[in-house]
Amino acid sequence: MTDPGAPGSVPELTALLRDGGYLADRGLATAVHVALSLRRPILLEGEVGVGKTELAKTLATVLGRRLIRLQCYEGIDTGQAMYEWDYARQMLYIRAMGERDAASPGEVVSALFGADFLVERPLLDAVRAGSGAVLLIDEIDRADDEFEAFLLELLAEFQVTIPEIGTIRSDDPPLVLLTSNRTRELHDALKRRCLYHWLGYPDAERETEIVTVREPGVGIELARKVVAAVHRLRELDLAKPPGVAESIDWARTLAFLGEDLDPDSAELTLGTVVKDHDDIELVRGRLDDLTAG
Repeated sequence: MTDPGAPGSVPELTALLRDGGYLADRGLATAVHVALSLRRPILLEGEVGVGKTELAKTLATVLGRRLIRLQCYEGIDTGQAMYEWDYARQMLYIRAMGERDAASPGEVVSALFGADFLVERPLLDAVRAGSGAVLLIDEIDRADDEFEAFLLELLAEFQVTIPEIGTIRSDDPPLVLLTSNRTRELHDALKRRCLYHWLGYPDAERETEIVTVREPGVGIELARKVVAAVHRLRELDLAKPPGVAESIDWARTLAFLGEDLDPDSAELTLGTVVKDHDDIELVRGRLDDLTAG
């Protein structure tokens, strides 16, 4: 089943994303177009800061859909991701019913586990929202194996069973994007469930274009200098190499300060692009080479 609301072609989607400030190359635009049109989840892997999360945000904006984000972390469980009961409200309800003595125990229990006391978390919210949403499952590699297995089942059926209420199903599922920074290897079963795209660092020309599109106030020459310096930084043995987001931040900061990129301005603004103390100490000794034309 295809999505009638999807852009009609890869060039149309590329142009739509560009209008939203996101420059996608042909490979990425094709992968997203297929995922959107054929209603398939897409797994985006790549280095930190290359635009995986930003793609989901931009898609939600340009498609006029609601962004629902599930931020994964170590120890996340199905209750935190799917739904929980509002225990505080349940206790208040029990107390009120006890004082009024107006309902039978069976009626109280039935009310306690009804929709009024259900707290929707991102996954249940996305099932209910259907194609009106973009579901971003961010940094799935930070979750554990059990949560990954649960997620696999959800993506297969796109339905949620709540014992006290019943099954909630989406016949018109949302666009689902999963991101991973590859802090651990994901299971093959999850990868088979999704389309896959590796998002790498762009070349200097495209990254310069990204900077100027995202920050129109940055001049082309400054953008080129910043991108060239960032590419040199990525060649160093840094613990946290800068991503595209850092290129944008650095160019924005320099433009705001009215500075060109030279050793002095680079040292003053290094914290916008290098985010680790040991990395900063390493880079400080190479500022002349870093900012050389």
